[in-house]
Order: sequence, then structure tokens, then C-alpha cells
Amino acid sequence: MTLVVDDLRTYYRTLAGDVRAVDGASFTLDDGEIMGLAGESGCGKSTLAKALIRLDTRMRYIGGHVVLDGVELPIWDDRLMNERRFRDVSIVPQYAMSAMTPTRKIGRMIRELLESRGVDAHALEPELQRRLELVGLQPSVLSLYPIELSGGMKQRVVMVISTLLDPSLLIADEITSALDVSTQKAVAETLVEFRDRGFVKSVIVITHDLSILAQIADSILVMYAGKLVEKGPTSAIVDEPLHPYSRLLISSLPEVGVRYDEQKLAGIPGRPPQLLDPPRGCRFHDRCPLATERCAKDPPFVRAGEDGRFVACWEAPC
Repeated sequence: MTLVVDDLRTYYRTLAGDVRAVDGASFTLDDGEIMGLAGESGCGKSTLAKALIRLDTRMRYIGGHVVLDGVELPIWDDRLMNERRFRDVSIVPQYAMSAMTPTRKIGRMIRELLESRGVDAHALEPELQRRLELVGLQPSVLSLYPIELSGGMKQRVVMVISTLLDPSLLIADEITSALDVSTQKAVAETLVEFRDRGFVKSVIVITHDLSILAQIADSILVMYAGKLVEKGPTSAIVDEPLHPYSRLLISSLPEVGVRYDEQKLAGIPGRPPQLLDPPRGCRFHDRCPLATERCAKDPPFVRAGEDGRFVACWEAPC
């Protein structure tokens, strides 16, 4: 088991109070597993990812445990986590195309990053060049500034940098956003290749695009309003979701061959709740077509069936 997350709670402190962005997340990630993390904007996907690597100082650790390869990550302490970043857990951040320093040539930037981690950059240069070639880039890109690369090239460079120290866990946050369709496919396939080559052990892919997850993910974890609502094998989530939110999320996607000038695209009525003061019980119950009186009590995230499925819904078949 690569990753075990137990009751993780991470809030944002504001003048109006705490925003409960991740409120009691518990899940596991197996060796070699690529897990997709899906949900609407503002549901807590990126916050959950950043909490695993403690990347955002605005976040406030409230409680819970994160164990990677049998060793607990000190996600409550920025200094201690700095020793684990990029070596044990790494991230391809959202807006990765802007993640590189614009005033540094790429080779110098990578060298400074490695030296800050106590790594001999000169000794690692042959491996760096080999990995650049694996993603279709020539070693000459090391002498260029980021502005001289296309969006897809920048994305691939950041992916190489993030995995250069062979982390156990890689978090890929919206890595296909702002890319054209063909580049999206190439970038997604690169993640799978990195896993298959052993550059990373396991991957969490955060995206709004469920079609990308259907192609590359082994499992999908669905979030809503800071809570986990369902996890299971990709085929099961896509073809037979158990949670009402998962079903509505899947049904809101366009279908191949359907003309939407003749048939209106379905959506999810209502809006997600404010996480400054979330509702009691199931946070989806105000929008849920199956809501009953017992939805006023928070449903547990429990195993449903024998296929590795977990769901948090009183009305879901188990």
C-alpha cells in the first residue's frame, strides 16, 4: 500500500471563519495505482492534493494522518515536509506552464532545484537528458527560457522536473487544462508511461475532465463540498455510479452521437453549499433527488460490494 489517508481535515482561515475545504477524507492508494480525483470546482480537489505535500501556507492543518510507504508524512510542519517534497511526494501544480521561473534558463533552474535538495546536478544530467528525450524533447531545451517553449513543451518539462528524484507519489493537478486535445492525450499518456517505467510508484490525477480519467485512471475518487462521496474502479464509476452526485456528474457529460440542438444537455440543479457554514448531514442533500429525512445525518464513507467500491450515501445500494 503506497498511501493511507485517515480522517484528513484541512481548512482555510478567513476573517469570516474557517472554510472547511477538506473535512474528514479517508482513502487508500495502492502501489502502481493511478487514481483520478473528480468533482465540481471548489469541491476541495486541489486542497486535498496540496495538503498531502503541504504546498500552500494558507491552509491550516486540523487533524488526520497521511502515511506514505509505511511512514507518516509530517503534513503539519512545513520545515519537516520540505525534506520529503520531490523525493517522496511530488506535484505537477495547477497552471504548471507558469510554474517555471521566467528569468532562468531551464537547465539552470533545474540545477538550482537539485542543489537545494542536496543532489549532484552534474551526476544526474544524463538521466535528465534521457527523460527529456522520452517525452519528445531535445536536451537543447535546457538552454532555453520557458517563454521559448510551447504550452505542451512546458508541461512536459515540468513533469520531468517533478519526477526526476523518483518520488513514490506524484500528484498531477489539472495537467491537461489549457492544452489542445492532441496534447492533452500525449500528456496523459506520459503519466502512464512514467508509472510503468518506475519513475513514480503511484499517481493522483486531479481534473474536471472525466474523459481523461476514463482513459488512464485505474480508479476514481469523487469529492463534493469537501467530502469524499464515492471511490471505485474507473469502469464501475463511469458505467454504474452508486452515489446520486456521481450519477448526475456522469450524466451531465456530452455523449458521442447525440445532437444537443435536439436534446438538452443535462446538468445538476442548484449550487454547492458554502463551506464557511456547511449544512448538517449529507452536504449534497439539498440537490439530491433521493434525499430523505435520514440524510440530515452525515453518512459514513463505507465499503459497498466486493469490487473495492466505497460510498457515502444512506440510499446507495451496498
